[in-house]
Amino acid sequence: MKIILFLFLVIFSASLYSQSSYTNILISGTGGPNEPSIMINPKNTNQIVAGANTDKIYRSSDGGQTWASSILTGTYTVWGDPCIITDTLGNFYYFHLVNGGGFIDRMGVNKSTNAGVTWNAGTYWQFNPPKQQDKEWAITDFTHGPRGNWIYVAWTEFDEYGSSSPSDSSRILFARSTDQGASFTGIKRLSRYGGNCVDEDYTTEGSVPAVGPNGEVYVAWSGPLGTNNFKLFFDRSTDGGNTWLENDIIAGTQRGGWDYLVSGIYRSNGLPVTLCDISNSPYRGTIYINYTDSAGPADHDVMVVKSTDGGTTWSAPIRINDDPAGKEQFFTWMCIDQVTGYLYCVFYDRRNYTNTSTDVYLARSTNGGATWINERLSASPFTPNSETFFGDYTNISAHNGVIRPIWIRLASGTLSCYTAIVNMPIGVEPVTTEIPDKFSIKQNYPNPFNPVTRIDFDIPAITGTQQDVSIKVYDILGNETAVIVNGKLSPGSYKYEWDASAYPSGVYFCKLVSGSYTNTIKMILTK
Repeated sequence: MKIILFLFLVIFSASLYSQSSYTNILISGTGGPNEPSIMINPKNTNQIVAGANTDKIYRSSDGGQTWASSILTGTYTVWGDPCIITDTLGNFYYFHLVNGGGFIDRMGVNKSTNAGVTWNAGTYWQFNPPKQQDKEWAITDFTHGPRGNWIYVAWTEFDEYGSSSPSDSSRILFARSTDQGASFTGIKRLSRYGGNCVDEDYTTEGSVPAVGPNGEVYVAWSGPLGTNNFKLFFDRSTDGGNTWLENDIIAGTQRGGWDYLVSGIYRSNGLPVTLCDISNSPYRGTIYINYTDSAGPADHDVMVVKSTDGGTTWSAPIRINDDPAGKEQFFTWMCIDQVTGYLYCVFYDRRNYTNTSTDVYLARSTNGGATWINERLSASPFTPNSETFFGDYTNISAHNGVIRPIWIRLASGTLSCYTAIVNMPIGVEPVTTEIPDKFSIKQNYPNPFNPVTRIDFDIPAITGTQQDVSIKVYDILGNETAVIVNGKLSPGSYKYEWDASAYPSGVYFCKLVSGSYTNTIKMILTK
């Protein structure tokens, strides 16, 4: 009987764990969107802009609850690979490929000064025309240093896209804008080693720039270093992109290369995402490269390597998906909340199935990528088919506890674009992956305390979704002293360290309210 009860609890817990805790929001179900990008305005987190192939714009002014859509136009034909970023003034930029004098023969960016409502005619640049340019990505310098608000962009150039001729090669290029996107100059070649032009494993691809705490510029990409030897390459500049390392640094090995087969997916890859922590967290200055690789023919994992010395040396790979080996995880993207230093990673996941049914998962790390908590993000699975193009990436943006992923799903033969409302109160940290079965707020400790104490609390999965939670601190007279949580939280166990150094000695009460549940603990501050 005990064994049966134990198995029931295990199955029940696994069922709860696989359910989504997050409200899914349909951004658009028309036009066949794919390869989405999303960005939160750090000056106003209610303003969010997203894009999708080849020329789609989505915007929200209420934190992602509702969306309006439009089409991006400019001087030339907009041709996909959308990348949405902001600058320090709150302007949005939509980077994309362009058909100008020929097929994707240049790069383009359109700028919006009103949160995506209207866009300018665009800025365009090209290198060695009519060669093809592909998979651009951009970043703004948010360090407020001497190069603050400069914009950097990196991409792949092909001598002839799709060519298998040994005389045609690919390479990683870089450019910058010092005038808020009005022009792009300083074009440099970053990759010492080139690749072929087939747009598969032996092609150099996946360049994503990042900015360090002192304005350093970092770029990583995937590429070959001989036969069946696929690497993550890294380069850096400490002078705004004027000069770069003489030799690329190898940040890691990408097992199986970046291009691989996933059943039911038209095309899949594990191209890297480069990030750097510029927050004031303990992990400030850490560089991360997020990617997927092949543990076996039908076993792909989400990985991250990191560097704490400016990219000179790199950690061993850390596996982000926390399921047993043997399942498919693919199409990853990672971001940093630059207020907290927390990492968030979104990816497709098949851990719960023996067929091609696919979920979307969110993984988060609060300790510099050392460990990860995985949660299912999508409300229900979908089944892709190999005739439908999903693009080459998902995307995610985070700022000050507001996290907005974006992904594509297929239902009844129609592609649609989704996000989820994910809010993580600042300073509130999950402590386990287990889901509690009831509300509770535990006695703080130490108690009495001076001036910091830890408060632990549990949020159950009553409806399988996020719960409205209020946790506030009151003084002996009933005056509200501090707000710990006032919004939605996913089911889980959490901790919070309350720093009362600004408050006088005395008795305080911490009250948790969610629906009909209310509980209060008594805390004593002694200075």
